[in-house]
Amino acid sequence: MLDHGAPPHNGGPSAPHSRGAVMRLMRRKPVERLVAEGGQGEGGTLRRSLGLWQLTMISIGATLGTGIFVVLGEAVPKAGPAVTLSFVIAGLTALFSALSYAELAGTIPVSGSSYSYAYATMGELIAWVCGWCLMLEYGVSVAAVAVGWGEYLNELLDGTIGVTLPAALSAPPGDGGVFNAPALIVVMLAMAFLLGGARESARANTVMVLVKIGALVLFCAIGVQGFRSGNYENFMPLGMAGVSAAGATLFFSYIGFDAASTAGEEAKNAQRDLPRAILLSLAIITALYVLVAAVAVGAKPWRQFTDSEATLAQIMREVTGQSFWGTLLASCAVIAIASVVLTVLYGQTRILFAMSRDGLVPKVFARVSPRTGTPRANTVIVSLFCGVLAAAVPLGQLADATSIGTLFAFALVNVAVVVLRRSRPDMPRTFRVPLSPLLPAVGFGFCLWMMGSLSTVTWVVFGVWMAVGLVFYFLYGYRRSRLAAPAPSEAK
Repeated sequence: MLDHGAPPHNGGPSAPHSRGAVMRLMRRKPVERLVAEGGQGEGGTLRRSLGLWQLTMISIGATLGTGIFVVLGEAVPKAGPAVTLSFVIAGLTALFSALSYAELAGTIPVSGSSYSYAYATMGELIAWVCGWCLMLEYGVSVAAVAVGWGEYLNELLDGTIGVTLPAALSAPPGDGGVFNAPALIVVMLAMAFLLGGARESARANTVMVLVKIGALVLFCAIGVQGFRSGNYENFMPLGMAGVSAAGATLFFSYIGFDAASTAGEEAKNAQRDLPRAILLSLAIITALYVLVAAVAVGAKPWRQFTDSEATLAQIMREVTGQSFWGTLLASCAVIAIASVVLTVLYGQTRILFAMSRDGLVPKVFARVSPRTGTPRANTVIVSLFCGVLAAAVPLGQLADATSIGTLFAFALVNVAVVVLRRSRPDMPRTFRVPLSPLLPAVGFGFCLWMMGSLSTVTWVVFGVWMAVGLVFYFLYGYRRSRLAAPAPSEAK
């Protein structure tokens, strides 16, 4: 006879329960279901209105500007003149991951980006971890860039009307201020554009991107006049460790192609256009980043770089001896950096939209306005959160937190593309990563290497963020997931 009062053993009643719980955490969402649900929200659907040009501009808009206009002043003291090499390393790391993104974006063209790719290949728990990292990546990136926008706004005000905002209203606590009002303002302006609709936001972003590219070309044309080869004599004064540390900080400047992948449910021909937009935009931004960094270091000794976010405007003023050119660049930067805020904020709302549709976060994030075809409540909530974060937290801490979240998500994408190749080899793909699984493995290794270059404080923040995310998942998402009680036909 069985002793029902004895503790359960490997074959006892608790074993199936434990196995069931583990299987539930590992449950994958079928690719066909992910694609079939594309655009569907609570009360409405997203509108497919974006073509290759708009998708490329979204990718460039989310990327070009952050590393150059905002963080260059922080990266140069870490690497010296070799900061140009830091941009190359960060760009190569992004390229390997971009190839994986391009394949998955063409295969699974949905708004969830790497969250959805992980859900289809590695299961719900890994997908949640990836989505939680994306919240860190996108939400904090919006705040970080908004802080830099305020610095250039001050440069513009100083050059035009001779006044600047008081430190109490233009810097967060810890940086000599009380509340960064400009950072909050630019996030609210981006929110207003997004509430108007994806097509309208894309048009505004395109104009801002063209201004941004023009501003950087102008900087190179003027900055090269102050170029001094002696500024490159001690090319790597802080060694390879400094180069990799600067590269890790700069890596958050390369998340633009990830933002393009979040537009999968609003693209006219996502499977064809998303891979093209991702790779085209990465090539353009890497070339511009390296060129501008090379000119900047050539025009100004690396030891004289400070942590000011308005570095390029200062260099133009020093090279020409006139305030006009610096003021002109600052005016372009005010417009250009706003496009980063707009497009990255867009990406954050679409990722939350996908997670909400899966039941892992509250339903309010999946509600779509029938009139505009946008997740209005989602946009307002995310904008308010990012705006307050930008107004209250210093830029340096934000940039590093964004980098580690980005790198972790990209590492998972490199794994996901290999897993999907093995589990669904016959699935139609509009783009294939060459030399797979070698290149995805290299991309994965690069991501881990750059994560290891970040500070201990950043890792502590990341660990706390992950712990909070897991608590939220097991208290909310685990029980409310739409895959919690799947149909037998969906069982894997």
